[in-house]
Amino acid sequence: MKIYFSGAIRGGRGDVSIYQEIILYLNQFGKVLTEHVGDDSLKSTGEAGKDNKAIHDRDLELLLESDIVIAEVTNPSLGVGYEIAKAIEYRKRIFCIYRNIDNKQISAMILGSSDLICLEYRDLKSLKVTLSPHLNVT
Repeated sequence: MKIYFSGAIRGGRGDVSIYQEIILYLNQFGKVLTEHVGDDSLKSTGEAGKDNKAIHDRDLELLLESDIVIAEVTNPSLGVGYEIAKAIEYRKRIFCIYRNIDNKQISAMILGSSDLICLEYRDLKSLKVTLSPHLNVT
């Protein structure tokens, strides 16, 4: 299975350690095409040496190639929202995962969409319990 993992980059890197844990976990189920999202050397200014068009085009190619999309939406990100919308257009299976912290509100455009499976989690252990049944599909 090819997995497209989406998480905030320019929207903020505060959750990068969580992204790393999730990516390691997802690698048990297939190939994560976007491991760079969990790279802690990647700053909120984006990828050094790559222009915006190159990043956009590469990410859409990877999204098309993927079998499934896992979007971490706790930290709002325009890019993640765009990727989710394109994944809906491409008819991908999409899971939006989020933590209920600091009274943050997840967008109604995400939680209210019948095209998305939205799963709340507290930590990696609870994410595994919630997400694993959906990933053990042949």
